[in-house]
Amino acid sequence: MTELDWVPAADRLDLLADPVAKALPDLAVRVAEIDPDLSDTAAFCEKYGIAPEDSANCVIVAGKRGGETRYAAVMVLATDRADVNGVIRKWLDVRKVSFAPQHEAVALTGMEYGGITPIGLPEGWPVLVDENVTRRSSIVIGSGVRRSKLALSGADLVRATGGETLVLTL
Repeated sequence: MTELDWVPAADRLDLLADPVAKALPDLAVRVAEIDPDLSDTAAFCEKYGIAPEDSANCVIVAGKRGGETRYAAVMVLATDRADVNGVIRKWLDVRKVSFAPQHEAVALTGMEYGGITPIGLPEGWPVLVDENVTRRSSIVIGSGVRRSKLALSGADLVRATGGETLVLTL
């Protein structure tokens, strides 16, 4: 286990993707530099001693309706699975929803795959936050790049993104 050096995110904008740095909320958001090869949740949690229930994943989903592609960011704890074909599909009001292809998610968000975060997403993208995430006093999420992680409370995550709290897990 390696100790993380958490500092105010505003003090280390170099550790954030540009869209994240520009959208950084005026809240208690901290950032820590990590080994980019260990940014995937399981490897990160093991190396840095973070409990999986204190880590939240951001997945970008897409569905089509009337020729229009609708995107959303979905936040669930690393221990949970999102109900993509149930709650999320209905919320987006699409016939079928799937995870956005990697190249598409990266191009549209301006963030690195494996580091995508709901802070700094394109204008108008909804952020759907599972209620279990909002109950955490501190959660670790992506920073937009693979070389760092952000930490903030679940409630601050909702405030920072204008997210909607739902029961999103199976």
